[in-house]
Parts: sequence; structure tokens; C-alpha cells
Amino acid sequence: MTTKLETVANMTLKQGVPDVRAGDVVRVHQKIKEGEKERIQVFEGVVLARKHGKGINATITVRRVTQNVGVERIFPLHSPLLEKIEIVRRSKVRRAKLYYLREAKGRKARLKAKEFNLEVPVEEPQPQEQPAEEEPGKESAEESTEAVPVEER
Repeated sequence: MTTKLETVANMTLKQGVPDVRAGDVVRVHQKIKEGEKERIQVFEGVVLARKHGKGINATITVRRVTQNVGVERIFPLHSPLLEKIEIVRRSKVRRAKLYYLREAKGRKARLKAKEFNLEVPVEEPQPQEQPAEEEPGKESAEESTEAVPVEER
């Protein structure tokens, strides 16, 4: 039995939210309303933490360093103000929360890159058509392009 609160939360959940983890470098596209105009602002940085699970309250903390000043923002994943979240790079980390990066400088703040793909659907190869039988005596284009040794000069 679901409560009214759960049904409302399920209706407002976004579909297609990527699986963002600590250590990912993400690009968050957020809608900003200035007066009557609306624009998209991009915030790119390292995900320090993901909190509150996968439900309506799920958030990510993103950190970026600009002009030697660290800036952190907390984004609710299911907010209607978020246009999209792109995963730029995924890193190998051994912790769920990377708060130690706040004090780390230079080489200590580097994360090792990890290979990943965004699960691009693989197309199945189409069956190749059999070439029509040719008249005897005529060579096909493939047979006439045999490797011929070149004479040395």
C-alpha cells in the first residue's frame, strides 16, 4: 500500500537521470531565470558525494576550482530546474564521499581516470546479400585487383 506522499513523489521523479557517482566529472545544465528571460547555465566539476539515495530527495555535491577558489554546489537530481546532467569522465575512487579533495592541492587532488562508456546501443550487423552469379569468362572487380609485385628500379 502506497501513501499519498509516495504517489506524488513517484509522479515528479525524472526519467533518464544518469547514474552519477562520487569521482565523476559532470556537466550540469541548469535553467536560470533572470526577469522574463530564461537561460541555461553550465556548471562542470567533480562529484564529491551523492546523498539521499535514488528517491525524490537525491542530491549530488559538485565542486570546481575557478581562479584558485573552490566552489561547491548541491544539485537536487530530480529538480525541474535541471535541464540535463552529462558525465564527462569517470574516475576510480575507493570512497563514497570525497571530502578530502577540499584540502588537497595539485597532485594530491588528481583522480585516476577509469574507462567507461555510456552504454551506446550496439547495432546488429545486417545480413549481407549474396552477389548475383556473373557470366563465366568475366572477372569480378575483386578478382582483378590482385597484388602484383612492383619491380625495383
